Amino acid sequence: MEEHRERMEREELEKPSGTSTTRWLVIAAGTSIVAACLAVGYGYHQQTLVNQLNGQQEQMSATVGQLQGQIETLTGKLNEVSAAQQAAAAAAVQANTPAAKRSAGKRSAMENRRLKEIQSRMEEQQKQLKDTQDEVAKTRSDLEGNLSATRDDLNGSIARTHEELVTLQKRGERNYLEFSLAKSKQFQRYGPLMLSLRKADTKHKNFDLAMVVDDNQLSKKKVNLYEPIWIHRVDDPQPVQVVINKIDRDHVQGYVSAPKFRNSELTPSLTPASQKTPVESPAPASPSANPDEPWRQQPLP
Repeated sequence: MEEHRERMEREELEKPSGTSTTRWLVIAAGTSIVAACLAVGYGYHQQTLVNQLNGQQEQMSATVGQLQGQIETLTGKLNEVSAAQQAAAAAAVQANTPAAKRSAGKRSAMENRRLKEIQSRMEEQQKQLKDTQDEVAKTRSDLEGNLSATRDDLNGSIARTHEELVTLQKRGERNYLEFSLAKSKQFQRYGPLMLSLRKADTKHKNFDLAMVVDDNQLSKKKVNLYEPIWIHRVDDPQPVQVVINKIDRDHVQGYVSAPKFRNSELTPSLTPASQKTPVESPAPASPSANPDEPWRQQPLP
């Protein structure tokens, strides 16, 4: 009887632990699902804006090309009418007879009416062309503004100088690491990435960059000055950002920005405190052992 009572007491003590573990599992799963949904939603919205801009730009370009072709056709017809009118006037002068004068006068009146009609059509086509060009410029400006605002809402502002980068660092939302990269085939580690500058075009203000991300080598070509490069890693709640804010001959300067914590670090531990065993402090790791070590080694001044 006493053994049965002791067994029931042990089961009652173990039940709260199981309930607590289940609750933590549900919270962790919900946090991961919400973070994934936010990242996918922002990425889809950004891609939709880019596709919309490209589609409308192609449609407007086709319309402009069509209108320009119509104007060229009307210009050719106008030149033909002008040439015919000049030839008729020259023939009337040479003939210098009343019949010839009357005939030339009739032809001249008909050609003048035709000429006015062509000029009117050309003016209308030119007005349509100007309206279309204005609409293209307005649409492009609106979409680029929306796309820029979406990027800023998703990952913060772009720092164009060292002072702006220090301001972003003071917000405390992300880690920032400045770098100075010379043209080379060798890779150098900056934060969670390894970078290698392959080309720097000072005239057109763009560059080619090779990267190693999670043991995968990637390349970005003809990236413009201040244009951010977004790197999405599996364990990051937000993408890593690479920005070049200065381009010299065979040399660039910029920074790497990454979230302070990974998804695995944001997930609460499921191991009860009573089951944790003390362990000895590990020996300091070498600089190359931890990809995130440069954040602590090279803070912004």
